[in-house]
Order: sequence, then structure tokens, then C-alpha cells
Amino acid sequence: MNETHHETFEKRLIVEPGVAARVAHIAEPVIEGLGYRLVRVRVTAAEGCTVQIMAERPDGTMAIEDCETISRNLSPVFDVADPIERAYRLEVSSPGLDRPLVRKSDFDKHVGHLVRIEMAIAVDGRKRFKGTILGTEGDFARIQRDDAKKDEPAEVLLTIADMSDAKLPLTDALVAESFKRGKDAEHEAREERREQRRAALAARANAPRKPKNSPKGVSKNLPKTKSRTVRPDNGRATLNEGD
Repeated sequence: MNETHHETFEKRLIVEPGVAARVAHIAEPVIEGLGYRLVRVRVTAAEGCTVQIMAERPDGTMAIEDCETISRNLSPVFDVADPIERAYRLEVSSPGLDRPLVRKSDFDKHVGHLVRIEMAIAVDGRKRFKGTILGTEGDFARIQRDDAKKDEPAEVLLTIADMSDAKLPLTDALVAESFKRGKDAEHEAREERREQRRAALAARANAPRKPKNSPKGVSKNLPKTKSRTVRPDNGRATLNEGD
């Protein structure tokens, strides 16, 4: 992956408490070492006990193969570190469309979208906010509230690190944007395949041909040619909902 170090390892400002924090402390270095970013860890009572790891590529995409890679590398680490004191099921998934926001860049990337926020520390006597993301200022997120009363300000500046949860609810706008990204990725993949075919045809046309009907015992000095292997990047399939 060619993403910059800052983009890949940007610090999460919204983190987990309790047992999930212990799991995240062990999992995050492994996930970053593979070139991915940890989003959130959740430990639930589903099927006895389920440890859910949400992760993504630095560009926000995540394929099933990526989930398998992370799971395959995390399992032996968890076997040794033993962060959960009972039997559990490990589940690795993408964040999904209605994703948690945990980094400053997450808020910047989703400007204009609706967000639901739960504060760990109350702001003006309240912990829950709902509204449209307007952007970030330093380590703060500016929200245009749609739950404000007449005597309350329509905009609020919230400290991202003081949030216990920030999540995008599933909306038509969010689905439409995801659909457009998928179409763009599909178009890019088609263009890459065309370039591969053009390169293959060009290599075939420039390849030296064997002389026809050459007499036995007669050799011809053919010019030497250089060969090269074209290795185009494969298109990435985006995983919107982790299984």
C-alpha cells in the first residue's frame, strides 16, 4: 500500500473502555503492521461471547480477503495474549455504511452527512447530539444540530476525544454516495483491464517471429530483444457490510 504514514496511522480519538480496550491494545499494532487501520472493537454476548474487530484500508475500503488476512494474523496473537478470559468467537468486518467515526479524518470525510453522537462528558448538561457534520476545527467537530430547541444554539462544537460514540445512521444520501463510489471503482477496474489487454497485444506484436522455411544447418543472427513483465494493480472490491 502506498498511503502516507500519517494517513495510515492517524490516532483514534474515540476509543473503547474496559475489556474492549484491552483487546484493541493487542490488536491495533498487528492490524497496523499489515497496513490496515483499526476502527472499533466490540465485545458482545452474542453466541456466548463475540469479539468484533472493525478495520479498514487507509482509503476506507475493505474486501473479504482483507478480513481473512487480519483474522489469520490476529488469531495466534490472541491465543498467546489471551485478552478474553473465556471462550469467544473472533469476527473481523468492515465498518459498514452506518459506520463509527473514530478519527478526525472520519468527520472530515463525511461532511454533510447526518451523525448521532454520545458524549462521555456532558456539554451544557446533555450527552446526546444529532445533526449534520459541518467539519472539524482542531480536535473538535462542528455539528449543525437538528435536535436543538428554540432557546439552544443551532451549531455546537464538540471535543472528539470526549465522545464515547459517534455513528453515521443509514440514510439515502449515504447509500447513494456508496453506490457512486462502487460505480467509480468498477469503471476504474474496467479501464485497468483494457490497459492490460492493450499491453498484452503490444507485447505480442513486438515479439520476434521465427523465420519461415529456413534451410537446415543455416542459422540466422536475429536481433536480441528485451522482455518485461507487466503487473497491473488489481481493482479493489469494497466490503460494505462485514459478515
